[in-house]
Amino acid sequence: MRQDKLLIPTLREAPADAEALSHKLLLRGGYIRQLAAGVYTYLPLGWRVLKKVSEIVREEMDRAGAQELLMPAMQPAELWRESGRYDVYGPELIRLKDRHDREFALGPTHEEVITTVVRNDVYSYRKLPMTLYQIQTKYRDERRPRFGLLRGREFMMKDAYSFDTDWEGLDKNYWNMYHAYERIFTRCGLNFRAVEADAGSIGGEGGTHEFMALAEIGEDTIVSSVNGDYAANLEKAVAGPRVRKDTGFDPGTAPAVEELHTPGASTIQQLTDSLGIQADQLVKTMLYVVDGKTIAVLVRGDHEVNEVKLKNLLGAENVRLAEYAEAAAAGAVTGFAGPVGLNIPIIVDEDVAVPAAWIVGANKADYHLKNVVLGRDFSAERTGDVRNVTEDDVCPVTGGPLQFHRGIEVGHVFKLGTKYSEKLGAKFLDPSGKEQPMIMGCYGIGVSRILSAVTEQRGDEAGGMVWPAEITPYQVHLILISVKDTAQVELAEAIYTRLQEAGVEVLFDDRDERAGVKFKDADLIGVPLRVTVGKQAGEGLVEFKNRSTGENGVLNVDQVAEEIAKFYTK
Repeated sequence: MRQDKLLIPTLREAPADAEALSHKLLLRGGYIRQLAAGVYTYLPLGWRVLKKVSEIVREEMDRAGAQELLMPAMQPAELWRESGRYDVYGPELIRLKDRHDREFALGPTHEEVITTVVRNDVYSYRKLPMTLYQIQTKYRDERRPRFGLLRGREFMMKDAYSFDTDWEGLDKNYWNMYHAYERIFTRCGLNFRAVEADAGSIGGEGGTHEFMALAEIGEDTIVSSVNGDYAANLEKAVAGPRVRKDTGFDPGTAPAVEELHTPGASTIQQLTDSLGIQADQLVKTMLYVVDGKTIAVLVRGDHEVNEVKLKNLLGAENVRLAEYAEAAAAGAVTGFAGPVGLNIPIIVDEDVAVPAAWIVGANKADYHLKNVVLGRDFSAERTGDVRNVTEDDVCPVTGGPLQFHRGIEVGHVFKLGTKYSEKLGAKFLDPSGKEQPMIMGCYGIGVSRILSAVTEQRGDEAGGMVWPAEITPYQVHLILISVKDTAQVELAEAIYTRLQEAGVEVLFDDRDERAGVKFKDADLIGVPLRVTVGKQAGEGLVEFKNRSTGENGVLNVDQVAEEIAKFYTK
């Protein structure tokens, strides 16, 4: 492709509102343009990369035995009501009505639709197992679209769904997809980890793993053991058992509760500074509204509440922090909340349930209480693991230290079980003629998000980026230094023709621009191999650079072809 007429609107500077490295580089490299918040146009370069990622996904899905189809983006609201998700999914579900006042939703995912398709056309166990997938645009009304393609309101996704006759079949399908994902992300050139995860709004009855591309801009935290035997999303991660010293604490002989005057000490840091104590001697009382009911959650002062664990412990659908008025109605004073005297259910984290006398809020401005004992001064309705793990915790598998990384979720696999097949009536006749619910799995990949994840890992502010071999928009960037030099033009045209005839994808910079402009644009575009035709053209020599390794040298035309073939066949 000749660059002179190609739509590649590179930018010298990124727009001021572009925060993430990938967002900046995809804009500056002429890959995407924003149409509205969280909504992007893929320009020719971006579309070429997206198509290559999609093709890798298709190849590996087909290799895994899945069948491709395409489902509607606009879904009847009654399907979502039938599954019970219409109200649960929340404001991220984009809802609309047609001219006949019928309700629809723009699909953020397709569990309801695919279950209906299979329900209506698959009746016998002889047709199962079956895995179906699509690559399609999805829609989610994100509260705060940000970081370009990493969190948008319209995005490209691959979603696959498996249907089995039993759990053993689902397990086989699940790991089949798991390994297909490993191949996909490896081929896309990502540095990734598969981690245990929470099922979230998709739900299900079995295991689930997220595939995380390691990147500092990632919105997810990955917790793993140093030796790699354990990895989980922070929402799911659990701590191994810690050896606790026997302090000999006897709740029956504990001192009486004492009031402490703590003016202005409404945060853990202010309180530890004021009292000269450690945060693990304090208990934080957090007020939440769970399915419309206000509760208190107690964690140690050096810990944070894990809302996903809390939601799962209580079997809840919606969890959010209580607002000021809701906390006040429960008898709590913001900044000085404590469990003593509260008239609402109290959930206690396991680390607070150990025998101890705690310092807690007094539900009175500028005051705290000391020597507060669980079971004597307040009661817990329920106890469980409702906190985030920390770097002070140990691995639940090895007992060794934990490490923390940031990651971008690029894929997720779920064991759904009968969550959707039961509600939507997707049943089959077993060999004895008895109806059974299908056992389902769900497998998603953020196809467009991969562009950003790769750019985060392979880009830098100064030098642009370098695409992995399998998804680079072009395989070679051929740069003609001077369009006024006959020898350079003739050699560049000859190389362009030869490479095209050999099936090599070439981006030919034939523009009448300064060399510095061409090289800067080439860095931003990120093609891994660069051939520069300059002053040595008369001798039949060109500069060849492998941007992946930084190696460069002067070669003749035959050597250039050999190096290109070597790079893309290794």
